[in-house]
Amino acid sequence: MRTAAGTLFGGRARRRWVHLILGGALAMPYFLVGSLIVGPATNSRYLFNDLSLQLASFALALPMAALTAALFPPARSLEAGAVRALCGLDPDGLARGPARSRAARRRTAAFFTLHLGLGGIVAGMSLAVPPFAVVLIVLPVVSRLAGTRMGMPTVFDHAWASAAAPVAGLAALVGLAACAAGAGALLARSAPVLLGPGPEDRLAAAEARAADLAVRNRLARELHDSVGHALSAVMLQASAARRVLDSDPEFAREALAAIEETTRRTVGELDAVLGVLRDGDPPGTAPAPTLAADLEGLLRRTRAGGQRVTASVGTDTTALPPVLSREAYRIVQEGLSNALRHGGGRGTVALRIGVADGRLLIDVENPLPGRQGCRPGGGHGLRGVADRVRLLGGSSRAGPVDDMWRLSVRLPLEGTA
Repeated sequence: MRTAAGTLFGGRARRRWVHLILGGALAMPYFLVGSLIVGPATNSRYLFNDLSLQLASFALALPMAALTAALFPPARSLEAGAVRALCGLDPDGLARGPARSRAARRRTAAFFTLHLGLGGIVAGMSLAVPPFAVVLIVLPVVSRLAGTRMGMPTVFDHAWASAAAPVAGLAALVGLAACAAGAGALLARSAPVLLGPGPEDRLAAAEARAADLAVRNRLARELHDSVGHALSAVMLQASAARRVLDSDPEFAREALAAIEETTRRTVGELDAVLGVLRDGDPPGTAPAPTLAADLEGLLRRTRAGGQRVTASVGTDTTALPPVLSREAYRIVQEGLSNALRHGGGRGTVALRIGVADGRLLIDVENPLPGRQGCRPGGGHGLRGVADRVRLLGGSSRAGPVDDMWRLSVRLPLEGTA
């Protein structure tokens, strides 16, 4: 009993009833236009006194409603929004945005017509049934006190009919609630089918998720390369400064200055990347480092911690395309960061940059660390390098060669997007 009452009069049933009443309100303009057509066509001056003509006007209104929804793409957005708010459905099961394809417009027109048709019927019943039911409920009392049937048929002069009138009134109200609940359930069941995302919507959503994932992956690479290298360099610089603080104060001051410069620069890069993650914030004002403008600073900060680095640059880095120069800088930064992280400042890191056969060549070599010098790492940096190289259409290899660890990267100079 309680379950049945909740189905007919619960919160979800009441919200769906409101949704149907809205459909009836939307059907009224089409009904009036239909009555303007049916009235002159039947030579009737009293259309609203003839139920059959009213039904004809209502039947004529539904095709006009369907045509409106088919020609007005935002109709799907409006209907889906109303269903999400009032019908208690999973929001993800409904499409977002206007209908673009013909199939989506046809489905939207079908749901809009169904909404207005059922809404018009339930709205009309909601206007007519409650007053009639109230009259039936109070009829025995009024007829006994005032001696009138309140305009009801003569059958209510009989005692049994008068006694049954309140029951009939209550039954009419329950029947109205049942009709509204059934119509609301039909609309709720039809909404995912007619307003749900089609193949084109799923494709657009998948493309949007892929684009978002690509942006997040790029931000993750930027964070790893900039912050990871900075932490490795700062660790080595601080360690070197601590060891020679008493014996070589000048070198210690240089190492501390390098730590200050490294952290200041990294904070700027971090702020630029985090700006992209904040909703509504611009990507930041700090320019992205490039091979042409920032290679010397990168080498200087790396050497400040005591790491020996030899660099051979056999090309004019200022002539490189901006995107290639930026990505090449990150690749070199990751190569030096790996040498610092795993080599611990031992040996000499050799960096070679050149151009051959229309490709930019980048090679970073450092001695293989011993078991004590090797620090654990997740390999995210090399995966980031591989991602950058793949996006630029190049190739990369990383691994031991004799007693050295070598990172070799080849990037095309032409066609870099």
